[in-house]
Amino acid sequence: METIKLVGIGLVLGMANVIPGVSGGTIAVAFNIYHRLIGIITPDIKKIAGAWKFWLPLGAGTAGGIVFLSKLVTVLFERHPIPANWFFIGIILGSLPMVYRKIRLPVTLPRLEEALCCLAGLGVMVIMKIVRVSETAGAAAALTPALWVRLLAGGGCAAIAMIIPGISGSFLLLALGLYPTVIRGVADGNIPLLIPAALGIGAGLFAGAALVRFLLRAAPAQTYAAILGLAAGSVLTLCPRSGLGSGATLAASLISLLAGSALSFQAGRMPA
Repeated sequence: METIKLVGIGLVLGMANVIPGVSGGTIAVAFNIYHRLIGIITPDIKKIAGAWKFWLPLGAGTAGGIVFLSKLVTVLFERHPIPANWFFIGIILGSLPMVYRKIRLPVTLPRLEEALCCLAGLGVMVIMKIVRVSETAGAAAALTPALWVRLLAGGGCAAIAMIIPGISGSFLLLALGLYPTVIRGVADGNIPLLIPAALGIGAGLFAGAALVRFLLRAAPAQTYAAILGLAAGSVLTLCPRSGLGSGATLAASLISLLAGSALSFQAGRMPA
């Protein structure tokens, strides 16, 4: 059952990776595997090998979600964007009680410092909602020393963003003007162009995971409070401007919202 559960979570993670604005870190939090995922992003090969029962089915499900379900998800977002968005909003909302329980056990009102951390996380997402990033920047085809450094640094920043729940790595690449270049490099198989980005992403993943592990050890309640704010605020980036829609769209949106909420709420109650 544990293997089946991890494959299923991986499928949702894979689907989330093809949706602009959806954070993989938020999905990991929603399904109560975030701390385990952070724990294996390490240069310690022995530790990674020892956790194969966790990352192998999760990775297989994620790959399956990207390869086999990305087309379906893309079509759903093109033809039925409002219900599709509300499904992922439901996943996030259903996870919030689980995240809140990690701040204080037994559940009580959080202290001032935890409330401030939560508000800070929420504020970051509000700023990201307000800021409009242009997607019109052109893709660079020639690799220059300056572009090499930009891709290295941008890949590292994007990877750290992917580790943090609520923040989309693609958003930062867009903000840095590197998203078209990276996407074109992937599509064209331009390996020299992708090498600095890949190096940056690898370094960013290790650095980001190490930072989150340190924060969870040093100040777990405050860290989860910030995660709660980031996760709650990520709803703002997904919420359609038309709300729940009307007519058949309204019904489909409500069903999607309830289904996503129930899915993550039940997953959050299962042992991590």
